[in-house]
Amino acid sequence: MKRNAVIMVVLAGFLASPLAVRAQAPAPAAASAQAPSVADAVRQMYNTVKNNLLKAADKMPDDGYAYQPTPEERSFGGWVAHVADAQTAGCSRALGTPKTPSAGSKTTKVDLVAALKDSFDTCDAAYAALTDANANDSIQSFRGPTPRLASLAGNVAHDNECYGSMAVYLRLKGIVPPSSEPRR
Repeated sequence: MKRNAVIMVVLAGFLASPLAVRAQAPAPAAASAQAPSVADAVRQMYNTVKNNLLKAADKMPDDGYAYQPTPEERSFGGWVAHVADAQTAGCSRALGTPKTPSAGSKTTKVDLVAALKDSFDTCDAAYAALTDANANDSIQSFRGPTPRLASLAGNVAHDNECYGSMAVYLRLKGIVPPSSEPRR
């Protein structure tokens, strides 16, 4: 219960900041008639972290997948597997068709990137199905029934936490993380 409250507060903060900026700027004539969509905002956050995770997985060389800064930490490949498994489990539940994740048993870059991409295929479907109208529908999550929006926002938060760890590993290997690359 406490976790859901924290997720909702974080989500409110994420959603309020773009809306505040949007309120200060004059809206184009066509857009002013349309209210902002919570579902679209969450989808945008998901797509941002999705791109960062896929690029990070691609940037790490094959031999870097076994890299772990200390024995107590996951390897880089362990992080990729963790994201893939968490997404496969969480997003398939949001779709009402739970799947058993299996990325944790993989060790090579090729296999882990394939598992990550498969997990994103599942999540793409879950986020595509999210609407403002069904955002509050109860779905089965890791901790029991929860609103669809809270579950998918929690996935975004989890992905961002994992990406943060992966970005540190990239830097320790002398690689610039995707989110720090120059904008073109």
